[in-house]
Amino acid sequence: MTTSTEPTTGPAAAPDRTAGGPGASGTSRTSENSGAAYALSHLDALESEAVHIFREVAGEFERPVILFSGGKDSIVMLHLALKAFAPAPVPFALLHVDTGHNFPEVLDYRDRVVAEHRLRLHVASVQEFIDRGELRERPDGTRNPLQTVPLLHAIETNRFDAVFGGGRRDEEKARAKERVFSLRDEFGGWDPRRQRPELWQLYNGRHAPGEHVRVFPLSNWTELDVWQYIAREKIELPAIYYAHTREVFKRNGMWLAPGGWGGPKDGETVQERQVRYRTVGDMSCTGAVDSDATTIEQVIAEIAASRLTERGATRADDKLSEAAMEDRKREGYF
Repeated sequence: MTTSTEPTTGPAAAPDRTAGGPGASGTSRTSENSGAAYALSHLDALESEAVHIFREVAGEFERPVILFSGGKDSIVMLHLALKAFAPAPVPFALLHVDTGHNFPEVLDYRDRVVAEHRLRLHVASVQEFIDRGELRERPDGTRNPLQTVPLLHAIETNRFDAVFGGGRRDEEKARAKERVFSLRDEFGGWDPRRQRPELWQLYNGRHAPGEHVRVFPLSNWTELDVWQYIAREKIELPAIYYAHTREVFKRNGMWLAPGGWGGPKDGETVQERQVRYRTVGDMSCTGAVDSDATTIEQVIAEIAASRLTERGATRADDKLSEAAMEDRKREGYF
């Protein structure tokens, strides 16, 4: 079951500048007398590509929706959508699959952003499916793998034909195989063999009744690109992305937050440490990292020195098997 909140008045807040416009930061243009070509910075090129993808989807599909968790990638994706359609409101609703084990700071941020920009929000609740007996708790308490059923139910119920996700190719090897437009069958499954060529940024959104397309505007971004863009655009993030003192305990080499999901177990000692989160998901499988990075500049320096992706370093659900992510994507996961 999905719940929906939809404000009735007020336009979406306009962003500070138009993507790729003459006054865009990071762009350079030589004088007309020099005859040199107009050049975009690396971040502006990525922004321009993402804005083009949003506008392409708006033109090709009838009922797109943006997956929004309150994590950094979905926050950047929403920021780009606001730019793509300014000064008009974003023509898409937001969809959050709520595991019931989300970080409170992230949910507070989500609700604040929805209210600030007067956006439509659909919430698909894992807990509701568990209460109805349509899903069963896992022995390890992790609910991330349980998100697929509520997600597919929300897509079918609301007849969404395009679903924006914040996945990036640098995160995980299964995501590295996926195209910008990723066709999903009538059961929400992903078949790598059915992917279409995307030469010259030509995206094919054709799909049969019952099928839908997952769209990834940040496919070509890296974690470092995302943080540099956040710094340039002065985008607010939930505080857990920066170093703070928090109660954590160690399990399988990761610092997890205690909570009602079932941690810690006997023998797992809770302690206070200064940590931050590189990615945000279910509390039961998202690990924190030891960090002194309290500013965005320090976070960028920390990421530039890292040799592990954020999912590889801090997501237990990706370590269930060698092909854990790809198996979940074949079943309909993000």
